[in-house]
Amino acid sequence: MMKCRSLSWALLTTAAAGALFFGGCATPEKRISKNADLYHSLPARQQQLVDQGQIAPGMSRDAVWLAWGGPEQKVNGYARGNATESWVYFTTTTYPYGYGYGGFGYGPYGYGYPGFWGGGVAVFRTHHGRRFAVFGDPFYDPFFYSYLPPAVSYPYKTVTFVNGRVVEFQHMVGPYY
Repeated sequence: MMKCRSLSWALLTTAAAGALFFGGCATPEKRISKNADLYHSLPARQQQLVDQGQIAPGMSRDAVWLAWGGPEQKVNGYARGNATESWVYFTTTTYPYGYGYGGFGYGPYGYGYPGFWGGGVAVFRTHHGRRFAVFGDPFYDPFFYSYLPPAVSYPYKTVTFVNGRVVEFQHMVGPYY
């Protein structure tokens, strides 16, 4: 049990460090410094918006890329007689433990229902010629029993281009708990 808990914390720490390392270089300042010629080719008002990580209608794909970075998904479409390209940006959140069950697993008795972990339900297995019974929760769900809360990815902003120029963009509300 202690090894699993230590391993879980090690994985969490490694994932957090990786996110900081790889995500830390994804800022408008870094993109501007690496693409100074592209930045200086923009009009002064667009340069101000890019500096603040903001976009506006009429901006080019390059200006949006400098401000927001590359999208996780590109979607082609057609609206009002024009071909469109939409960029979708995702983010990740974690849900609290036992989401939807009050943090206590299934049923009024905690983990497992009824009684102790699965109420004495046995499953018989054979392994290397030895027969044994496994007692456990028949409704086991790692989503609710995990030491690490589940990570959920969702879209949080989009931008749509027509003829290479921004025609619409939006910031979306995150998931509700």
